[in-house]
Formats: sequence, structure tokens, C-alpha cells
Amino acid sequence: MVAKTPEAKPTVEELLAKAKKPAQISPAMHRFYEGKMQVMPKCAINSPDDFAVWYTPGVAAPCRIIQADPEKSFELTNRWNSVAIISDCTRVLGLGDIGPEAGLPVMEGKAMLFKYLGGVDAVAICLKTKDPEEIVRTCELLEPTFGGINLEDIEKPKCFYVLEKARDRLQIPVWHDDQQGTATVILAGLMNSFKIVGKKPEDALITLVGSGSANIRTAYVLMKWGVKPGNIFLVDSKGVVHKGRTDITKEEDPWKYELTQKTNGENRIGDITEAFKGVDAVVAASKQGPGTIKPEWIRTMADDAVIFACANPIPEIWPWEAEAAGARIVATGRNDFPNQVNNSLGFPGIFRGVLDVKAKTITDDMCIAAAQELARFAEERGMNEKDILPRMEEWEVFPRVAVACALKSIEQGVARVKPSRQELYDRATAIIQNARDSAKLLMREGLIKQPPSEEELLK
Repeated sequence: MVAKTPEAKPTVEELLAKAKKPAQISPAMHRFYEGKMQVMPKCAINSPDDFAVWYTPGVAAPCRIIQADPEKSFELTNRWNSVAIISDCTRVLGLGDIGPEAGLPVMEGKAMLFKYLGGVDAVAICLKTKDPEEIVRTCELLEPTFGGINLEDIEKPKCFYVLEKARDRLQIPVWHDDQQGTATVILAGLMNSFKIVGKKPEDALITLVGSGSANIRTAYVLMKWGVKPGNIFLVDSKGVVHKGRTDITKEEDPWKYELTQKTNGENRIGDITEAFKGVDAVVAASKQGPGTIKPEWIRTMADDAVIFACANPIPEIWPWEAEAAGARIVATGRNDFPNQVNNSLGFPGIFRGVLDVKAKTITDDMCIAAAQELARFAEERGMNEKDILPRMEEWEVFPRVAVACALKSIEQGVARVKPSRQELYDRATAIIQNARDSAKLLMREGLIKQPPSEEELLK
């Protein structure tokens, strides 16, 4: 027998080249398809005679029914499956404030994931305003048309205000994926990581590197889940967040200020290195690396340390560097490394579930229910240090997340309808499968053209 030669690990240069490839071909791909989304009928049209049913004069009848009872709009129109992706594009990916036109490709991409992974019809709406009150008011004005609102890429602390106010004023689910979506998947990853390393979450010390929308909401969700507030340490560009920080005020950022009062029970002060000492897990959602997190800091952590380095495209530290420094579990935001922490694991199934019960809101308890189902899925099919979360190709996880969120909506009394668990699962599975099969059929029939080769795109 001939022993197999172990595959050589890719060099940093090779990884960087791989990370740059999507950006190199993306403009040409977008130009080739002229965008990513389209609108198509979902009803049968056998002849022009059908227009009399779907439009005038027949359409007047469902209009009158809805006029008498606006809730019927969830039954007689596609409102039940429609989500508005609303953004002022002030915090787009790693690009920052790039304007609504430039942010549109991102929101269209979100709509594509909504449809393919969750069977949800989502519409990208980029706003020509940065005023938080105008954004909230826009959500109110659009409410009669949609079954849910997905807020996206809004800078902090404005994003917290918009989410809070819109949730208060609207009778449909409002969600900010950069907050709740990220927090959901991070929580799922931590649940399974602590199981693998044999630690109790309620006793664990957790440091959050970066105090943007993702980690601020993660802190709140972790506390809601059961992590002791004093066991959480938040780090920003100026160091450890603590009660004595006079630069964090209740007037300017009440959400971050509240965390200064609740977290950091040991009252640690100083630079980022202080937040690594003896902690069990570090979740970074900060500036891209490498070098944002240093190996010597990881060496000061507790045994069996957990590192989530979520910056894209380059994580705060390379996984192999973190492992060499003593980390037992390392996750990143990239799909070419083990343990990808990606929002796309969460929002398609979560919205599928709340739409299927016509819920009036999305709560943090629903995020926790989704995280528990994500973690359970990975645990049931088998998990280890290199495989702590479901992968996006494991599409069967999305109906399960949908059911978990739908049942939590019913339990919390915010669902308009109350199907059984089996009815919810069958419905979610059928809708998601239909979306995937439809895309494959269009490609097979040539109605969605196959893209040119990479060589042609890069010319």
C-alpha cells in the first residue's frame, strides 16, 4: 500500500487570491444578468380570459372583502409571503456609507437568499434618507403591502432606534439581520462549542470584540439565553467597556451605555488584552485582519478556548494561528474554512416561520428558539470541533428553524393563525422546495442562462 501524501495547507497568498476571486468576477456577472431578482406570476394564466378573474372586473370582489376586513389581505394577496428589505445603506458590508444606489446589489442579494433558502418573496428597498424617523415612517407606510420588514446595513446607534421604534409601531415582524441574525447564529455556535468542550454556558466568561450592531445585540441575546451579564466583556476601539467610561453616554447610545452598567462584573479596565485573560470564548465582529487578534492574547485564555473571528473577507486572526495559540474551536465568517458563522443560516427559516403563522412581531425569544434548532440539527447529524453548525447546503435545516420560530410565535401569543407542528413543517418544506425546484427548472430550460466562464468574465 502506498501512503497518501497529506495535502499541503494553502499559503496565505493562495487564501488571499481565493478570497479576492468573487469580487473580481462579480461585476461582470451582475452585468451579464442585469441584476439578480425578477417578478413572475404565481397563478395559472391559460388565456386572456383569465385576466377577467385576476384583474378587472373580477378583482373588485377580493378588494371588497379586504376592505371589510384588512386581515384578509394575508389570505387573498401575496402579502403573507412578502418581505421588504429596507436600508439606508449607511453601513454596507465592509464598505460603510456608500449610498442607496450602490447598496442595491447587496439588498438584491439578500432577496435572492430569502427566496432560495426560505421561499420568501423579498423586495430590495434602498432609501434616499439617513433620518431614523423617516426610515421608521417608511416602514409604517409600507406595512399594508408586506408581511414582514428586514432592516439591513443601517449604521449604529441609529439601527437600534429604528428597530425598537418600528417594532413598537408595526403589527408585522420587524427584524434587523445585522443585529438579530448575527446574534442568532453566534448563539447557536456557542451552544455547540460549549457542549464540545464540556463547559456550562452559565459559568462561562465570554468576550465580545467589537461593539457594533452585531455584538451589542449578541450581548443582549446571550443575557436573555442565560449567560450572566457580569460574565460578558465588551471591547471597542478604546479598550474594555466598563462603568467608568465617560465617553459612553446614555444620551448618545443608551443601548451600549446599558451594557456598561450590566456587563464586566469584574470591572476590568484597560486595553483589549485585559478582556482575553482567563475567558472561555471570544466572539469578534470587528475590523478585518489578520493581526486584529494576536496569538499571544489567545494564550492567556482559559483551556479549550473558543474563538469566533467573524470579519470578512479576512478574519481577525487566521484559524491555524488561533489553533496554534491554543484555541480548540475556531469559527470564521468564510465558507472555505470550517465552522462558518453566517447570517444566512438564520433569517430565511426564521422569516419562513413567522410568515407562516402571520406573526405580528419577532422577539429575541424567537431568535433563541432558532439558535437552539440550528444547534440541535448539527448535534443530531454529528458535530465536532471542525463542524459545529449546519451548512447552507443542508437545506433541511431551514424548515426546522421555521417550525421552531412559528411555534414560539404561537406560544408568545403573537401569531394570527395556529397550525400544528406537522402542518407547519410540511408547509415550510413545500414552499422552500418549490423555490429551489423553480430556480433549477428555469436554469435547466435555459430561461436563466448559464454564466460565461471565469476566463471570459475576467477579460
